[in-house]
Amino acid sequence: MASFDTASKKQIETNPQDFVNLCFKFRSAKTTVLEVVTPEQPTVEMHQADTLIKILHDNQEVLVHFEFQTTDSYDPEMPLRMAGYIIRAIEIYRLPVYSNVIYLRPDAGNNDPGKFEQNLERHNISIAYQVFRLIEIDGQEVLDLKPIGLIPFTPLMKRPADMDAKQWLRRCVQTADSIDVSNKPEYLGSLVVLGNLVYDAETILEIISEETMQQSSIAEYLAPEAHEQGIQQGIQQGIQQGAQETIRENILEALASQLQPEIAETFKSDLEAINDLQRLKQLFRTAMRVETPEDFTQALNENGE
Repeated sequence: MASFDTASKKQIETNPQDFVNLCFKFRSAKTTVLEVVTPEQPTVEMHQADTLIKILHDNQEVLVHFEFQTTDSYDPEMPLRMAGYIIRAIEIYRLPVYSNVIYLRPDAGNNDPGKFEQNLERHNISIAYQVFRLIEIDGQEVLDLKPIGLIPFTPLMKRPADMDAKQWLRRCVQTADSIDVSNKPEYLGSLVVLGNLVYDAETILEIISEETMQQSSIAEYLAPEAHEQGIQQGIQQGIQQGAQETIRENILEALASQLQPEIAETFKSDLEAINDLQRLKQLFRTAMRVETPEDFTQALNENGE
């Protein structure tokens, strides 16, 4: 699974109530999390990146569904894709579904209407879902609420108007470092992976290193001799994963521009299997000037030798 999906799903599995609260926009709805549901069909029918949370909502069992997206979906387009997820979930679990898609990147989701519609005489279909674009969520409000599962996403949210990007990232890191979690390096690593979508890796490393080395909040989670090593290992791993995934996304965007979006999608699984950063950089350069799908297939095979 892609690193962004992994980081996102980790937070939702660990802190499902925070995402349920997001679904209901932090209104005082009476909700109780019962379980995070493992899809019974972890195949193309129920995508593994999906997360289903069974809750009690006003004393009724329902499902809350989340799909995380880094970029726009073209094959199929998101409305059709979400409609398929919703109907299959209802069919499999026989429960009402509150469905949500969260767009991580600032430039993604602008054209998602939040519903699938078919308008045919006597055969109309309308399936709605909720769209969250992180860049449109007030990040300071989230920091003030301190929902543990959402804090790693705050670098991607809308920052205060009087604050530049680096100041905002520092505030997000400071808040994350103040959160009481059992595995602080892993928690900060999730922030690194997600933040790498919009911030330079070196900037994230610099700020996290400064904040965590100046404060003692992490020390209680690690043996003293492992303090610096554990933090740096978690951060470096996060940066590496984030850099790999960013280049994969850039390759797919370049292929979509040079060829067709649906053709670009056919290379997604091949790219996710590649973890060599230098090889991904080389493929990105190829993708920017590729003329046919066969050209890129050949580049994949040549690099794989």
